[in-house]
Amino acid sequence: MSTKRSAAATSGVVPKCQWKRLTIAEKVQFLDMLKQGKSYAAVGRHYGINESTVRYIKKDEKSIRSTAAVSFNQGAKRIVSGHCRKKNIPVDTNIIREKAKQLYDRFADAGDALDDDLQPGTSAESPRESCEFTASKGWFEKFKKRFNLASVNLQGEAASADKAAAEKYVADTFTAIIKEGGYRPETVFNMDETALFWKRMPSRTFIMKEEARAPGFKAHKDRITLVMCANAAGFMINPGLVYKSKNPWALKNKNKNLLPVYWMHNPKAWITKRLASDWFHQCFIPEVNIYLAEKGLEFKVLLLLDNAGGHPLDLSYQGVKIEFLPPNTTSLIQPMDQGVIRAFKALYTKNSLQHMVEAMDTDDDFSLKEYWRKYVITSCMVNVQKALNDMKKGTVNACWKKLWPEVVHDKGSSAEEIQHSAVDKSVRLAKLLGGEGFNDMTCDDVNELLDAHSEPLSEEDLAEMTKSASEEDDDPGQEEDDPGLTLERLATILRMAKDLQTSVEEWDPQMIRSLQFKNAVDGATEVYRNLFTQMKKQRHQLPITMFLTHKTLPSMPSVEEESPDDGGGATQSPEEAPLEPL
Repeated sequence: MSTKRSAAATSGVVPKCQWKRLTIAEKVQFLDMLKQGKSYAAVGRHYGINESTVRYIKKDEKSIRSTAAVSFNQGAKRIVSGHCRKKNIPVDTNIIREKAKQLYDRFADAGDALDDDLQPGTSAESPRESCEFTASKGWFEKFKKRFNLASVNLQGEAASADKAAAEKYVADTFTAIIKEGGYRPETVFNMDETALFWKRMPSRTFIMKEEARAPGFKAHKDRITLVMCANAAGFMINPGLVYKSKNPWALKNKNKNLLPVYWMHNPKAWITKRLASDWFHQCFIPEVNIYLAEKGLEFKVLLLLDNAGGHPLDLSYQGVKIEFLPPNTTSLIQPMDQGVIRAFKALYTKNSLQHMVEAMDTDDDFSLKEYWRKYVITSCMVNVQKALNDMKKGTVNACWKKLWPEVVHDKGSSAEEIQHSAVDKSVRLAKLLGGEGFNDMTCDDVNELLDAHSEPLSEEDLAEMTKSASEEDDDPGQEEDDPGLTLERLATILRMAKDLQTSVEEWDPQMIRSLQFKNAVDGATEVYRNLFTQMKKQRHQLPITMFLTHKTLPSMPSVEEESPDDGGGATQSPEEAPLEPL
């Protein structure tokens, strides 16, 4: 055998079967060919590999198809092991780089152990002599791309989920509760809270890089907590929002009872038992009451909660049954934890970038830095509401599949589809904005940002946020009074809307389009027109005395003190003074 190989090598004859490494996609294709009835030999000839190689790959079919199902990198040539993921072993960049250096040193010291991997014509020079492997950050980034690795946060119950307990709860406990109570999809709700760093962009953007170097509290660490709640029919109530300060200057003269969120505050911007109880009684009960009344349904509600420390155990209200999910099961069966929250955060990011692009298109002197500096909590609430409006009922309903599959009707996009779509749109919007970190933004950057919302704040960060909350509440500008929507201001709003309609009608050559615009403006301003009419009517109905005031006259001398020249006229008391117009 050795003689024949030597002869082939010296004569320059190329071996018939060259070693070939197939991609995951190619392996899936020829596994499909085998499944269709093709022989091992035929598949081997088609791909130019030995029949024995085909049989070897066939034995590993389960792992290959599993990798293909979760990987977006169909060009990958190796099967990525899920060993660490299955065992919930947390790893980070430093751990992987250190392990890579250890493996390099081990194989380098082995010497001959590397010979099997050398290609024909490759020098057998020791790797230590050719270059020193350092497992740099650049190497790690390429390693991630090569094997399609992504960051995943294993926190709380995600790292210790009790699958057996979850299955038992769904099959026995939950089914019994639904049957006994006769609950419908409209009357079964689930609440969960999540953190949102509402003023954060992907880490490679110049905005984030500059802010990281700025002194003082970092705006990208400014956090809110959102309390999100939905029923099995797909209806979501207005979210609760926990902010760090009670009266931020951005809400000056705003009625907090008429915000698109239920407003709460805590110096560390997290949920507490007191706030959870407040949300339950002041937000959940009224909104669900109105919702069920509109549906003509009895107020008999089941509210599912996880066993987080911020949830009080003594919540009660007539007609509401509180049910706590078993420990370590919420990541498996809690509906709001099955993609809804992550999809919402992807939509929030997309809407934030969309708002930037729209501002840039309408302002010739647009500055992204200045825009982001003026992005305040009211801006955040607008994008929160828009993201929730973009979340379709069918999407929310589908997230009950693991807990209550019988009520899921599989209509509309899944939470994963909405998330992927929002991430792709975010990347396209970032390229329109331009600048460092925006021009070359990738889907991985956006997904890394979504993961970052789960990162806990350090004690130093919490102390800084508490301090900034106190400073924001102490803003002296809070004391200034503003009349708000006066009759005169409403008249100005309506006049400006009319002028806008007139301009469009004069300048747009397409009459149909200008009419559509006019109708849209009429619809948008109807609420202000009705308010203007109501306030005007109230002013006309006010009694005349509301526009008059008493004028106190200077005191007159008494009769005894009058001089003879005064003629003895009687004095007039202040109470009898005439009314003068305001």
